[in-house]
Amino acid sequence: MLAEIRGLNEECGVFGIWGNPNPAHLSYYGLHALQHRGQEGAGIVVSDGKHLRAVKGEGLVNDVFNEEKLKSMTGKAAIAHARYTTAGGAGIENVQPLLFHSSTGSLSIAHNGNLVNANRLKKYLERQGSIFHSSSDTEVLAHLIKKSTHSPFSEKVKNALTLLEGAYSFLVMTKEEMIVARDRHGLRPLSLGKLGDAYVVASETCAFDLIGAETIRSVEPGEMLVINDEGVKSVRFTEVHNRAMCAMEYVYLARPDSNIDGINVHMARKRMGKTLAKECAHIEADVVTGVPDSSISAAIGFAEESGIPYELGLIKNRYVGRTFIQPTQELRERGVKMKLSPVVQVVKGKRVIMVDDSIVRGTTSKRIVKMLKEAGAAEVHVVISSPPMTDPCYYGIDTSTHEELIASNHSVDEMCEAIGADSLTFLSVEGMVDSIDRQYDDENKGLCLACFTSKYPTEIFPDTILPHEKELLV
Repeated sequence: MLAEIRGLNEECGVFGIWGNPNPAHLSYYGLHALQHRGQEGAGIVVSDGKHLRAVKGEGLVNDVFNEEKLKSMTGKAAIAHARYTTAGGAGIENVQPLLFHSSTGSLSIAHNGNLVNANRLKKYLERQGSIFHSSSDTEVLAHLIKKSTHSPFSEKVKNALTLLEGAYSFLVMTKEEMIVARDRHGLRPLSLGKLGDAYVVASETCAFDLIGAETIRSVEPGEMLVINDEGVKSVRFTEVHNRAMCAMEYVYLARPDSNIDGINVHMARKRMGKTLAKECAHIEADVVTGVPDSSISAAIGFAEESGIPYELGLIKNRYVGRTFIQPTQELRERGVKMKLSPVVQVVKGKRVIMVDDSIVRGTTSKRIVKMLKEAGAAEVHVVISSPPMTDPCYYGIDTSTHEELIASNHSVDEMCEAIGADSLTFLSVEGMVDSIDRQYDDENKGLCLACFTSKYPTEIFPDTILPHEKELLV
């Protein structure tokens, strides 16, 4: 159940470097910075200019790699991946980067996101003779590249990318080059940096900070970068349609020290907290506390705006793993206390405002509220720094059905009663959008708000191949 202590499971993290004599070691550090995006598997593929070599495994980065393995991975370039299971399920065969060998050369792919038309493309490819070795939607791109008759290789990739719909940041590496691409909506973050003469790419800029690289810019939606020994070439593989960065990256998924499309995540969360305080100024309380870690920034902002003091009312045990077996309800409850502990001296006898970033299934909020009241809190007012999550995400976050979402089937008053809080308040959609403060002309300021508004930036496809796509599969 400890996975339930965090209502959402993260995306995946990708990292790549070209033109450095220690690509494996730097990738290892890059994956450490991105570990919050995936804890179920990790892998690195290195190129020495002649061959591609992979080391990957299930578990945390430290579980998969050691100094001996890293020393053996010599080369000049690498791509790396920290995995949370989205499409395809668990298993070592789905741990990325995926590596393919053929008579025309080797190819490796790492992917963050989820392809909404993967199943129908896969069915079409299988009818054409393709054999899939994993259940990951990422493998679809490899088969599309292989079937393309275009030349050079970058044109094969470009042609294949035009067939994909959904959320993706792709890293594709051969022995000659690394190709980086971001979907036309920019649903998933991806940035370009530089370390000396080497180019680096990563899901979040916090990976650049850890290895001492300089952030250059975000990879643009619909942009493909070709990186090789000659430098970086930018290619537009499709026009931008409705910029739609996932709002949950700012709310919860990304690390606070990352900058996404030029916006610092911590500062965006503080602004959400300040706006939330304005929207629920009627609540009288003695202390503000945040659910660690992603809600701390919003809690600080709430406290600053409201004038109610911020305190560490909840402490997170950082040495409890994400997987913990509890066969009984009693042990499940104990598992929550192993992960989070209330500070009795802070909350006892106090009216507590508990700031959290989201409510997904409601089970975690219910247990934390109960924990605070058992610690002596006189009242617990739950405030959420995002709107009610009413609709599934099809772009990589693990909320794929309405049944999983408490806000999809219950009113705010019903949710408040279900979690045992004295009051429950959500940030408005407008307040969240204004707080994130993306400077674009479109109505939603370049954000995907589908899980809050039912307005998806892409069509959610049935598992059938459209006639016009058959013409492109050449």
